Amino acid sequence: MIVRFGYVAMSTIVEKASPSRTMTVTSFNKLQDREAGLRKLERLAAENLHNSLRLLKHNRAHDIVVFRFSSKLIPLIGHESVEGWNPMPVLADDFKAVGDYVKQHQMRVSFHPDHFTVLSTPRESVLQSSIGDIERHTAMLEAMGLNTDAKSNIHIGGAYGDKVTASKRFVEHFALLRPEVRARLTLENDDKTFTALETLEVCEQVGVPMVLDIHHDEVNLSEQTSVELWPRILKTWEQDAPLPPKIHVSSPKNETNPRSHADYVDPVGLLAFMRGIAPFTPHLDVMIEAKMKDSALIQLVQDLINETDVEQIDEASISIKT
Repeated sequence: MIVRFGYVAMSTIVEKASPSRTMTVTSFNKLQDREAGLRKLERLAAENLHNSLRLLKHNRAHDIVVFRFSSKLIPLIGHESVEGWNPMPVLADDFKAVGDYVKQHQMRVSFHPDHFTVLSTPRESVLQSSIGDIERHTAMLEAMGLNTDAKSNIHIGGAYGDKVTASKRFVEHFALLRPEVRARLTLENDDKTFTALETLEVCEQVGVPMVLDIHHDEVNLSEQTSVELWPRILKTWEQDAPLPPKIHVSSPKNETNPRSHADYVDPVGLLAFMRGIAPFTPHLDVMIEAKMKDSALIQLVQDLINETDVEQIDEASISIKT
């Protein structure tokens, strides 16, 4: 099995390359000249996209082809204070430059809208806000000129006291999304509410790939193990072949705070999972959600290649013998 590793949004190695520079709502609302404020937001967004491109170039230098963009590329977008503002035409060339680099070097990129994006909500205002956020992430990927291999990953959302009803509501609300939006979505199990099995069942209903988070699975257990569920999870990716299935990995910060992410990844649990699925999984992409970002990725690869059944392919990928 060939495994490629990626990381999330920020680099701990590249200095002064934040892709999430912003302005607070309070600061924006204090400005007397709203148009000047909007122009400043556009300049910040252009800088964020420039830094995203810098990170992609850094990734290429270290053989990293799996990467998640920051969802804060465009400051304050979607907030009521900037209602009616459309920065996309101004940023068109910046988005295209990022997308061209991704395509040129055959990278796999994604977004992960934040936890306020919940399609299981019973509140119409929250639903419309969630749909708007998913639409904006889709628009950014389209502005990059990327095909539907570039995904936005979301959670099902809250249970609101009745998990079965919330799941049904998610399915109903998912159907409201445009086909172009649905084609770019994946679903991930969360650490408190919807288990891997429950998320998988919703994925099978709506026909989207499932991103298994093995840390979440450890703190929010399913009736079956992640390895036992994997053949069904693998099937959800068939419609997107040859795109490899993707998982998320992180380690608990400590025993008293098991849901938070540690700086680095303990390879033991991940390796056990990968060994369990390797005989019937040719390719796997692993998104590292550790606090030390790309440093954690490099360290994890070094830890793994000490194992006798693991061979290093390059700085960010390995093969596991079966």
